Amino acid sequence: MAVDLLLGLQWGDEGKGKIVDVLTSKYDIIARFQGGPNAGHTLEFDGIKHVLRTIPSGIFHKNSINIIGNGVVIDPVVFKSELDGLAKFNLDIKNKLIISRKAHLILPTHRLLDAASEASKGKAKIGSTLKGIGPTYMDKTGRNGLRVGDIELEDFKERYRSLADKHEAMIQFYDVNIQYNLAELENEFFDAIEDLKKLTFIDSEEYLHQAQKAGKSILCEGAQGSLLDVDFGTYPFVTSSNTTAAGACTGLGIAPNKIKEVYGIFKAYTTRVGSGPFPTEDFEEAGDIMAKVGNEFGSVTGRKRRCGWLDLVALKYAVQINGVTQLMMMKGDVLSGFETLKVATAYEYKGEKIDHLPYNIEPENVTPVYQEFKGWKADLTGMSSYLELPNELKSYIEFIETALEVPIKIVSVGPDRTQTILR
Repeated sequence: MAVDLLLGLQWGDEGKGKIVDVLTSKYDIIARFQGGPNAGHTLEFDGIKHVLRTIPSGIFHKNSINIIGNGVVIDPVVFKSELDGLAKFNLDIKNKLIISRKAHLILPTHRLLDAASEASKGKAKIGSTLKGIGPTYMDKTGRNGLRVGDIELEDFKERYRSLADKHEAMIQFYDVNIQYNLAELENEFFDAIEDLKKLTFIDSEEYLHQAQKAGKSILCEGAQGSLLDVDFGTYPFVTSSNTTAAGACTGLGIAPNKIKEVYGIFKAYTTRVGSGPFPTEDFEEAGDIMAKVGNEFGSVTGRKRRCGWLDLVALKYAVQINGVTQLMMMKGDVLSGFETLKVATAYEYKGEKIDHLPYNIEPENVTPVYQEFKGWKADLTGMSSYLELPNELKSYIEFIETALEVPIKIVSVGPDRTQTILR
C-alpha cells in the first residue's frame, strides 16, 4: 500500500492538525516524522479545542494507530503533560500510540542550552522557541544524543549524567546569566521517563515496512512548514529538521518510491512567527486585521504571528521541492471583508523581475510584485459546499490553482472539522 504525506508549505501554522484530523478516518496509521514540542497542531471539534505537540493528530480516532517516528525529538516532561491532558477522553493510549526507539530525547540541559545560546546572540537571535529542539538535533548529528531505546538500557542514567555534565560546561561557556535548579528539573525528567516506559517502543522502520506489506494505509504528518526546513528554508531562521517531503523518508524509514499523494497545506494569506525575512509582511491595518480575525497566536508559544499577503513565489517553491499533488487552502474565512486582496506573483530582485525564490530574500534584496483581486464580504463559516462560496473567492482559488499547476482539493472556512469544503 502506498504512503501519503501531509505537510505545511509556508512558515508553519498552516492548519495541518485540522486537516490530519479530517483525513484520519481514511488511514490505518498516522505517523509523525520530524520536529518536537515546538510545533503545536490544533484540532477543534465538539466545541473543544485540542493542541497536540508531539502526539500525532490521529489520536482521537479510535481505529488509527499513531506513531512517533525516529525523526521526532521528544521531551518526556512535555510529553507526560500532553498525555495527562488526554486522560479525560478515555483514549486507549497504550495500544493507539507507539514510539520509535530511534527518536531522540530532549534533556533538561538541552532547554537550558537553548536559552543560553539565544541570550548570547542579543539582537542577532533567530527566534528560537527555547524548547531545546536545536541543541537536541545538534547532539543527534554530533553523535552524542540519547534516544528512546536508551531508556531500556541498564546504564541509561550514567549515559544521561555524562551528556548533562557536558551540557553544563557548555552553558558556562556562553557566559550569560541563566538561573536554574538542575536537580529539580532532573527529578521532573526522570519521573516523566518512568511514564514514557509504560508505552510501547518499536523499531518503526520495520513496523512500517510490515504495515505496507499488509496493505495498511499510512499518512505521514509533518510539523512546522517547508520554509523552515534546515536545508531549503530561509536559513538561518529555520528549524533544525527537514520539514519537507524528504524528511518523511529519513524520519520514518520509508522509501521515496512508496510515497503517493503529497498533500500541501497553505493559508489564504501568509504568517510567520519569530525572526527572519518575510517579503509580503503587511505592517499596516491589513496585517493587524488578519492577526485579530485569524487569532494568529502560536498554539504552543503564544507568540503573535506576523501577517501578510499570500506569497505565490514562495508557495510555488514549496510545491516544487515537495512534489505536491493536492493543495488545501486554510483560513479563507479570515479574508472576508477586505475590499481588495493582494497576491505576490513575482519579486523585484537586484534590478530584475523574477518568479522563483532566490538565495536571499532579505528586504534589501527583494520587493514583492503584487496582483490585486476583488475581495468579498460574505461570512463563509456556515457554508458547506463550493457552490455557496462567493464568486470573488472562487476566482482567487482558481487563480492560485492555475499559477501552481496543482488542484486545490480542500477549502477550510473555519476551525472546526465540520467547516471543511471538499472540491
